[in-house]
Amino acid sequence: MGVRLMVVDDHRLLAEALASALKLRGHRVLAAAAPTAGAADIVVSRAPEVCLFGTATPADPGAFDPIARIKRERPQVAVVVLGPVPSPRGIAAAFAAGAAGYVRHDERIEGVERAMVKARAGETAVAPQLLQGAFAELLNPAAQPDDEGQRLLQMLTPREIEVLVRVAEGEDTRLIADGMRIAPSTARTHVQRVLMKLGVGSRLEAAALAARTGLLERAAVDTGQKGPDAV
Repeated sequence: MGVRLMVVDDHRLLAEALASALKLRGHRVLAAAAPTAGAADIVVSRAPEVCLFGTATPADPGAFDPIARIKRERPQVAVVVLGPVPSPRGIAAAFAAGAAGYVRHDERIEGVERAMVKARAGETAVAPQLLQGAFAELLNPAAQPDDEGQRLLQMLTPREIEVLVRVAEGEDTRLIADGMRIAPSTARTHVQRVLMKLGVGSRLEAAALAARTGLLERAAVDTGQKGPDAV
């Protein structure tokens, strides 16, 4: 028995081509629509058994918002996402929005058809290879780039870090020199190097940047000093 379905995709030609292929295989295609941003309106109004939801950008914020609305207003509609292989978070986002399946957009028509039938039956439709890849990445995550605060902190020497903490605490050159037991001229040189490395023009800007990026808290921990708000 054929599936009553809709095909939506950001690319109209792809939606229409897939719809035509599925019609030839005996399925009842109610509509082929684009773009996916407006998919929820037409799916909610037509209420198919299955919606094939094509997207080229599964990692974009809000990419699966239409699915969430479809499931909220037409919970009986099974949505199968057609898209590139995303990160594990991309797959998780699709299912969190209410998708019943995720199929690679270069899958053969037979694979898409199997996913449709499984989704209509209430089963999860996702290729084992996708799950294996997702689990592999979750278990062996790629190293993430450091945040801005950590990146800036790595640019400073331990002595410059201490200078930054003291600058943030409002110490002038004389106090910095006394506290670190160095000459005022040396303290002034350290301050200028800190400003140059952080790409700011004043001590106030340096303190503000450090606070905004969390660099200040990291620096205080590294030097064993209390932050400017500590008591």
